[in-house]
Amino acid sequence: MSETDDFGRFAVVAGVGVLAALVGFVVFVVVPGSLADLLGVLVTVGVVAVAGRAATGLADSVFPDYNVAEVAVEGPITRDGSTPGPIPGGAIGVDADDVVEQIERADDDDAVDALLVKLDTPGGQVVPSDDIRNAAAAFDGPTVAYATDTCASGGYWIASGCDELWARRASIVGSIGVIGSRVNVSELADDLGISYERFAAGKYKDAGMPLKELSADEREYLQGLIDGFYDDFVERVAEGRDMDPDAIRETEARVFLGEDAHERGLVDDIGDRDDVTDRVEDRLGEPVSVREFEPEKGLTARLRGGATAVAYAAGAGAASVLTDDEFDLRF
Repeated sequence: MSETDDFGRFAVVAGVGVLAALVGFVVFVVVPGSLADLLGVLVTVGVVAVAGRAATGLADSVFPDYNVAEVAVEGPITRDGSTPGPIPGGAIGVDADDVVEQIERADDDDAVDALLVKLDTPGGQVVPSDDIRNAAAAFDGPTVAYATDTCASGGYWIASGCDELWARRASIVGSIGVIGSRVNVSELADDLGISYERFAAGKYKDAGMPLKELSADEREYLQGLIDGFYDDFVERVAEGRDMDPDAIRETEARVFLGEDAHERGLVDDIGDRDDVTDRVEDRLGEPVSVREFEPEKGLTARLRGGATAVAYAAGAGAASVLTDDEFDLRF
């Protein structure tokens, strides 16, 4: 960023701040009189703070001091950062919709020429992981992902949509596989005198229900779903990473330390964030300044947590093999 841009940013922020202070002083201190003096001073301070934040945003748009955006995927990947349970709506990981919004906002920002994707995740739900991958793949410019502690399963799926993947020597990388699970409490139910009465239309509608044993057909059906997702996982990773699908299958969903992952071609290079930034500079052919993009959430979005359990309940039955606790499927 040039010295002219530096001065321009300072002038915008300082000018708006001074103007807000003057307006706030007149409106909240001079006009009301002595009765409101103390409150007026406090409100004026608040007005200045809000105006300063707005001025910073304005300065960023007029005199941007960055040319690379960074988004973070940290924690288990879910649709909205929460999963249904005894306390629905509890935030436990990555809100995939937020990450997609950040990537799209960076792509729409004329100042952004490249994208960094920070990965520290063990994976998570299938479709949310795919949404983030698709957003990264659609970004108009170089995309470089880098792993910190863990880049496994759904995290690796996301990385396969980027141009490059870097890792630390001690990073955990891989776990290219799909897992499905269900709790079987049929014997416990028998011991407690609890019976399962079936009312369903469709042979496999209640496949995966924990109160009954799986039949051979149901087991084959559910395993087929897992195998289908796995085949797609392998094919997409092979395409994104330009690797032989057989080499990916040979990993058998194991995880590897960064160096081993590099030797197997699962990682492009080894280094820390500074090394990754240097690599982006090489790709752009100019010095880079990185801006961390964060989610823009309104009050409504922050209060939506409890709705998750309702949405899950609507898919009970065979559809729940993909979404709820009867048969949990994830990368």
